[in-house]
Amino acid sequence: MKTPSYYGLWHHLGSWLLKIASWLVLLFLILPILVIVPLSFNSEPFFSFTEGMLKLQPEAWSLRWYEQVFNDPRWLLAIKNSFIIGFFATLLATVLGTCAAVGLAREEMPLRRFITALLLSPMIVPLIITAAGMFFFYSTLNLAGSHLGVIIAHAALGTPFVIITVTATLAGFDYSLVRAALNLGATPLRAFFDVILPLIRPGVISGALFAFITSFDEVVVVLFMAGPQQRTIPRQMFSGLREQINPSILAVATLLILLSIALLVTLELLRRRSQRLRGVQLPD
Repeated sequence: MKTPSYYGLWHHLGSWLLKIASWLVLLFLILPILVIVPLSFNSEPFFSFTEGMLKLQPEAWSLRWYEQVFNDPRWLLAIKNSFIIGFFATLLATVLGTCAAVGLAREEMPLRRFITALLLSPMIVPLIITAAGMFFFYSTLNLAGSHLGVIIAHAALGTPFVIITVTATLAGFDYSLVRAALNLGATPLRAFFDVILPLIRPGVISGALFAFITSFDEVVVVLFMAGPQQRTIPRQMFSGLREQINPSILAVATLLILLSIALLVTLELLRRRSQRLRGVQLPD
């Protein structure tokens, strides 16, 4: 991006200092994560760089920990549970969050601010308190230690993210389109699916991705709610750090980093698409 022609020496100096500071902050945040990636290829069962790795000796690098992950029934069960629980929790959170956001976006909604604060409370209340409350509540319903209980718990944690993203998408929504559809004979349900949903789809998908990430990375609620058959990837990693430390945990962490990058790229593409639909000019 070119700097304006009226920039003087101090403007250029400030611009470069801002860029350097931004890159330093980025490195400060990302380096502790990126160091995990090469360590996951260690041929030795250590959480540190060996002399052979530093000298780039081929025999010091290995895929053994990735092979161990996909040959271990405990890891395979955790991976399967994470995707199953994440998928259904995301589906439930997306439906509930979208319906809530559509209702809360209407100015005639009574007690709108109070209900919004109540629905967003899972993001504000410390997670350990939420997890303990869920455990005691779901235990009375015999849902603790079941897939359904974990799915509902994760859906409750993901719903606020859907509400926020969909509400932001609805901020500039033109409700005259809905009134026109109703005047032409469409039912309220058909007006929602044919008029509202196509226009807010980027926000719905973004909220769903946030809900999936929340479920996929969550460990505190799983510690309270899940039994041995509902063990997820974060729960398995937590157990591995306590029971048997080996770089297979780093291999799984590397795969999660790649998944997170893919989701973030998807979110950015959806954000750009949403801005194009709104007629916002994106910078080069």
